[in-house]
Amino acid sequence: MTADTTAPGPVGAEPWTGQWVTDRLGLRLTGDPALPGLIGLALRVNPKRAHLLVSRVLGKHVPQRPEVVHGAGVDLGRRVAELLGPADAARAVVLGYAETATALGHSVADGLDAPYLHSTRRPVPGVAPLGGFEEEHSHATSHLLLPEDPRLLAGDGPLVLVDDEFSTGTTVINTIRALHAAHPRERYVAVALVDLRTPADRERLRAAAAGLGARLDLVATAAGGVELPDGVLDRARELIAAAPAPRPPAGPPGELLRAELPWPAGLPDGGRHGFTPAHRRRLDAALPALGAALAADAGPRARRVLVLGCEELMYAPLRLAEALQRARPDTEVRFSTTTRSPVLALDDPGYAIRTRLAFAAHDDPADRSTERYAYNVAAGTDPARRFDTVVLVVDDPADTPALHHGPAALLPALRASTDRVVLAVLPSYRPAPPARRPAARA
Repeated sequence: MTADTTAPGPVGAEPWTGQWVTDRLGLRLTGDPALPGLIGLALRVNPKRAHLLVSRVLGKHVPQRPEVVHGAGVDLGRRVAELLGPADAARAVVLGYAETATALGHSVADGLDAPYLHSTRRPVPGVAPLGGFEEEHSHATSHLLLPEDPRLLAGDGPLVLVDDEFSTGTTVINTIRALHAAHPRERYVAVALVDLRTPADRERLRAAAAGLGARLDLVATAAGGVELPDGVLDRARELIAAAPAPRPPAGPPGELLRAELPWPAGLPDGGRHGFTPAHRRRLDAALPALGAALAADAGPRARRVLVLGCEELMYAPLRLAEALQRARPDTEVRFSTTTRSPVLALDDPGYAIRTRLAFAAHDDPADRSTERYAYNVAAGTDPARRFDTVVLVVDDPADTPALHHGPAALLPALRASTDRVVLAVLPSYRPAPPARRPAARA
């Protein structure tokens, strides 16, 4: 059994028209009139897919106001709570997808006040995966599940699966089948900002849920589709090959400051190993002091500040950005994160990805050669887009020499793009030994 619901959502749009991709490839969005306010189109450097749906409210590729990013997920979580009813909502657990939906899933869990876990692509020494699944269309497919408490996913209450978009529903099917085989349950809810499935995709998902004997509801902010003309992959490859190489920022290096944040001892920096309602209350209580510390580090002259998270580490930087905005109401604060996803950058007002900083991976000791990216951080040709301060938030495994030094390091690229870089390093949460593991819901 499946049921689908959509509703208008928050719009905090960057001023791009999205016309560049439509004019050259014929790709266009269809369906809900709210859709263009939520997503735009860019060219993905990926042989499996020509386009990337660039969210205006996710806080990944496009810097956005933190209250818009957090609010989009919280609103979806409240809708899920209403759909489930009080009894089932109190038993729900939320699972988000790495890397793009880790903060969205966490924000949905905030709206539900439910325990949260997100998948991860970073193995953690000493932590055995509880399970995993595949995301076929992605550039990095394997998802690991590393909950500190295995009971988190072992209950029979509703499981809420959160992704930034439903394109085919395949990832949702793969996840439900993998988890249902170990711990069957009666009800699942899949949540996304946008639902772009075809009628055939919808039927396939309905049949998959029916085959498991489970109820599956789908909740999205807006629904529609993407028109894909014939030959779009070949044409996209031609456009990418012909595009000029991005110019690295060439300004004088801004100052670098290391923040000393009063992060609460033992508080997880996200949902990689689980995040309970008790953790949520501790974070909420700590945010005013964290915001005040960041406001002091940003300096009195900061007027346009970007808080930049690191790949899966999205939620803690997002909440820090919210706290900074509250502490500095006269300052424009935006939030986005780095990513593994390679996307074509073009400094054109009709295109979603105006600038790109490419840098060496710095959080994986086994892989220092792979590129990572920060989009729309450098100003490009439009000085109005320039941030005078960038707050880079990483966890301690990502605070490596590869972050600081070398021709492909991220910190030097950021310093060439802004007047001041504040590096905030959060203590990465290490799960306790099994005998000390807490209950799933506190």
